Amino acid sequence: MDRGALPDESVTTAPYALRTQHGAGTRDTIAGMSTPTLPPKIARDTLRVTPLGGLGDVGRNMTSFEINGKILLVDCGVLFPDEMQPGIDLILPGFDSIRDRLDDIVGLVLTHGHEDHIGAVPFLLKLREDIPIYGSRLTLALVRKKLKEHKIHNPELRIVDHDSREPLDGFDIEFIAVNHSIPDALAVVLRTAAGTVLHTGDFKMDQLPLDGRITDLRRFAQVGVEGVDLFLTDSTNSEVAGFTTSEREIQPAIERVFASSRQRLIVACFASHVHRVQQVLNAAVRHGRKVAYIGRSMVNNMAIAKELGYLDVPEGVLIDIKQLDDMPRDKVVLVSTGSQGEPLSALSRIARREHPVIELEAGDTVLLASSLIPGNETAVSRVINGLTELGANVVHKGNALVHVSGHASAGELLYCYNIVKPRNVMPIHGEYRHLNANAELAHMTGIPRENIVVVTDGEVVDLADGCVDVVGKVNADYVFVDGQTVGETTEDSLQDRRILGEEGFISVIAVVNTESRMIVSGPEIHTRGFLPDDSIFDGIKEEIADELAGALSDGVDQTHKLQQVIRRKIGRWVNKKHRRRPMIVPVVVDT
Repeated sequence: MDRGALPDESVTTAPYALRTQHGAGTRDTIAGMSTPTLPPKIARDTLRVTPLGGLGDVGRNMTSFEINGKILLVDCGVLFPDEMQPGIDLILPGFDSIRDRLDDIVGLVLTHGHEDHIGAVPFLLKLREDIPIYGSRLTLALVRKKLKEHKIHNPELRIVDHDSREPLDGFDIEFIAVNHSIPDALAVVLRTAAGTVLHTGDFKMDQLPLDGRITDLRRFAQVGVEGVDLFLTDSTNSEVAGFTTSEREIQPAIERVFASSRQRLIVACFASHVHRVQQVLNAAVRHGRKVAYIGRSMVNNMAIAKELGYLDVPEGVLIDIKQLDDMPRDKVVLVSTGSQGEPLSALSRIARREHPVIELEAGDTVLLASSLIPGNETAVSRVINGLTELGANVVHKGNALVHVSGHASAGELLYCYNIVKPRNVMPIHGEYRHLNANAELAHMTGIPRENIVVVTDGEVVDLADGCVDVVGKVNADYVFVDGQTVGETTEDSLQDRRILGEEGFISVIAVVNTESRMIVSGPEIHTRGFLPDDSIFDGIKEEIADELAGALSDGVDQTHKLQQVIRRKIGRWVNKKHRRRPMIVPVVVDT
């Protein structure tokens, strides 16, 4: 089979059967445990690997490695909410399994500086502030800025590079250079008494990267010769055939956009995509345009990148957003956040005409220089439609080669399996379909299915004697950040919010006297977001009163039971009459 080809549709992609230890016995089972199953006590010189986020969705990446009572964490990122999570700001990894063992953590290793790998660091350090954090120079600079915003002023940050070796209690850590869509990304080798683990982080194999820093495949192969007992590989692009296009390949498309734009040009990309911003700066110079950054994270990140030498900003090209009114529209380009349709981002506010400074005019050009993160399709489509309605020419990945991925495609993953030749494989980073597709690639290179573990967040994997077993499941549920509160918002409260947003709200108030078994007043019915005229309830009010009076005469004297009488009556009526399921809040006051 061609190295870039994907498995034929006839090839099974069913979940993998795993050797799973339960107590004293061993049996075959299927990965994907739905409920927590407490894993057994960890044996000496056994490495326990527990994904606390990032396996099953794209974001909140975090993995715990434990051996002989010591824990090493790799990455600590956030997941951004979707439309089914109203009011939520961020989603954190599942900290529960380590919350009572914070003193056993010997360090946190960060593979690179994207939010889905570093965004939750402040929340972890609020649990224990002196956890040593290892990462590259750019990664830790971005982390330091983030921690300062959270008023964590003295973090223990330890800069490493691709030649570093760091001995920690129970772990010997080596770092390897990998190419990604942000500079200074690293793969991690963990040498332990149980064996050697190679964790790729997010990576691709761009052979002509803009910064000249390629993925060190020679070191991958050398570690493979030494022996890799468990290979954790990036799954994000495992369904994409061939090799990921080089970042350089999009330069002609960017040039065409600049050449054809006759008015203001807005380029939206990730706030951490230094290479993409560098290409925009270079094009702006060639076409005689000035550049202004829009969005706080874009301003902060590019300032850090410039200060550390990762971004070359030509003299005089940058202007402040306040200078835009003094510049001809065809002489500026704005580099903005919001490529994923985030509601509060600069681009989304521009599309809604809510931005305090930037106003779009017909004939302006907007370039979305990014790919879609799964789950953001609707939000991005809404922004594109809003910009188009305002008369903008919107250029995006769907109609031009204006973005390339930062993740290895199937051909690259096959190449890595062939040079590393791991004994066992555990796909990481992606939705379940990505993990499973990555597992199939591993199997195609000759790795036995029983040596491939496809697990999701919270499932516990033990490595011992060269074998991997799924031994249980811990709680790794979403931790919601809602304003200033962390972990207090539940799925039930989100369901209430969804109902309020989609089905409306009905309140029913009645005053009763349980001693005389009489209704004193009401019921009064009020609605929000249901139907515009409350008079539709005139007919049901009498029926509610009859039900309430009947319950009182039967001796029901507890207000919560009387509230249930009201809830059932109006709930059945609304469902039958209007085919709706609004939130119903009955209130019974006993005088």
